[in-house]
Amino acid sequence: LSILLSLLVPAHTAGSPDCGGILTPAGLSYLAEVSKSHAETVLRQDLLAPTAPGLFLGSPKPSGNQINSVQVSELTLSLIPHAGLRLSIDVDLGVTPAPSSTQALRLSILADLHVEMSPEGNLELVTSSCKTTAEETQSTEEMDRSAPRCSWFSDADKEINVNKICLEVSKLLLLPNEQLMSLTAPFPITPSCQLQYLPLAAPVFSEQGITVSLQTTFQVAGMPIPLPVSPVPFSVPELASSSPSHLTLAFSEHFYARLLFALEMSGAFNMTIPSPLTTATVARKIPQMGSLFPEDLPVVLQAVFRSSSRVVLEEGKAAMKLFLTVHVGAGLPAFQSFLSVNVDMAAGLLLSVADTRMMISTAAIEDTELSLAASDVGPVPAAALEELLLPTIRAEVPAQMNVVLSEGVPLPHISSFTYTGVNVIIHEDYVLVPCDLELRASSG
Repeated sequence: LSILLSLLVPAHTAGSPDCGGILTPAGLSYLAEVSKSHAETVLRQDLLAPTAPGLFLGSPKPSGNQINSVQVSELTLSLIPHAGLRLSIDVDLGVTPAPSSTQALRLSILADLHVEMSPEGNLELVTSSCKTTAEETQSTEEMDRSAPRCSWFSDADKEINVNKICLEVSKLLLLPNEQLMSLTAPFPITPSCQLQYLPLAAPVFSEQGITVSLQTTFQVAGMPIPLPVSPVPFSVPELASSSPSHLTLAFSEHFYARLLFALEMSGAFNMTIPSPLTTATVARKIPQMGSLFPEDLPVVLQAVFRSSSRVVLEEGKAAMKLFLTVHVGAGLPAFQSFLSVNVDMAAGLLLSVADTRMMISTAAIEDTELSLAASDVGPVPAAALEELLLPTIRAEVPAQMNVVLSEGVPLPHISSFTYTGVNVIIHEDYVLVPCDLELRASSG
């Protein structure tokens, strides 16, 4: 298999998205909300050191200016269509310029951010401009208008180490680049099959949100596998109106077809199916069996895919079409096949989301066709094939596929967040998954 895959890999061409997502203004507001305490923690670490070396330039003032409290009063993230994001942070600083008084200083940080693609294919948050201002807001001393203002407050802007703050301003968000890199981490589906979501370009910023187009790539036993290129390039559908959800994920019909193809290539869907039949019970319908198997043996079915599955998405409905060859034989471990049957089966698909995984399972079998592919026991009437094999195939094939799919398929996500309030909406050719972000408790 590894040799075959290595020969096929050069034929695969990148550049065709099969899924993606839109982070909405509501999602940005949530990220700003959960970043507030994080930003406060980072700023406290920087600013509450003795003489605040991260904040003030030059040597400490003779009066011993000392920051003794840091509180982020406001943090907002807003979209700049076709450009990026604007980050605005207001920080209230309590400063002791002399032993007898405490002054309050408002530090305002305004930064424009955008997202770039690194040479390694990761998304990176980059600061394109940054400005800080500071002003005195109040004093714990009794206000004496005739008293002179502390001279260093009147020159506060010059005292702020703008370079220090602006150099690390993106780290004040709870989305450092380490988090963005987790989006492209390989996720296991089965022990031998992994998927990876790769951004094909930098995100697009518009009034409806931040749109990211992704291509799903798969590895089997550590080897990348080629996947059929989508006949029509997929693009994340625009939202009809402002969405109350934080995030809307989108998956094309080809995403599901590629997923099943990868699992087929990994052998995950190759099945050994026990049967209630024995060679003696089969011989009642196929007399030639008696001479081939004089001893009564259990009958076993082995199913393999003879061609790739198809996934069909219609309004409100998902289905898959399976194309199998089922070898009917006796004796294990020394399996001896005496019949091969081609099976075309259509089954509904049920889609849901748990945490950050899409749960996929087969629903009712909608249609099954059997035809004889090969026989060591002579011609077999179609009615006999159906009577002997159809009940077992209809019951066991979907059940065994569900076992493979039961762990779910990892959705594109970053490590500190899970998805809640999820809705799965099936449209013709694609699936939308509106959901809300929720910061995991361990990341707070």
